[in-house]
Amino acid sequence: MLGIPNEFLAPLASSVTVAEKWVMQNVSTFISKYGVDIRYVAVGNEPFLKTYKGMFQQTTFPALQNIEAAIIKAGLGRQVKVTVPLNADVYDSSNGLPSSGDFRSDIHTLMIQIIKFLQNNGAPIMINIYPFLSLYADPHFPIDYAFFSGTANPVVDGSVSYTNVFDANYDTLVSALERNGFSNMTIIVGEIGWPTDGDANANIAYARKFNQGLLDRISQGKGRPRKFDRPPILFFGLIDEDAKSVARGEFERHWGIFY
Repeated sequence: MLGIPNEFLAPLASSVTVAEKWVMQNVSTFISKYGVDIRYVAVGNEPFLKTYKGMFQQTTFPALQNIEAAIIKAGLGRQVKVTVPLNADVYDSSNGLPSSGDFRSDIHTLMIQIIKFLQNNGAPIMINIYPFLSLYADPHFPIDYAFFSGTANPVVDGSVSYTNVFDANYDTLVSALERNGFSNMTIIVGEIGWPTDGDANANIAYARKFNQGLLDRISQGKGRPRKFDRPPILFFGLIDEDAKSVARGEFERHWGIFY
């Protein structure tokens, strides 16, 4: 998967020529000359985060459209799909239960346009889910709910009991998609992981517990409670990044499975 930084969205949105040049240099060349297996182009990274205050809301969709058009023109439309990695804050629930999930009101129309475009082009929606951040943001968050070993106080939503926040978060997205007519949309978890330093709950023991718990669920064939599927999951990340911004916390430099 190739990623396009958010700061590139504006020029890509404003010019098909710029998009075609980017695809030629970063996609076509590596596929044709070196046989690189490129399956996805990620347009931006979590561009609708609330902390960005709408900075990329006008450029993300046009950039997505132009990159898709450039990939098709290059004859790679069947092989390479475009998508937008989204943070889980693009959806929420009015009562805190997964079954009431819907997309955020300020970007609802935009999200529907993007998802419809992705569906029409056979591309997945990509979502980043971080149970660690739920724990980090709320000192009263039940720690056992962040992992996969069960909890004494599950969240009950109708006939479904949620014993971990990942399942609840994922099913909130599923509900949001179903509510808006996209019940068959393909979902990829683009980022998930646990940091090993930089916070009281960021340590190697917890990272091992979380990552192994998730791997065990995948290997055992367990799907989510509401939609019994097993979405492709990409762990974040391979290595620690010592130049990454620590505006949100020191843990941001310690997501790596390796140092």
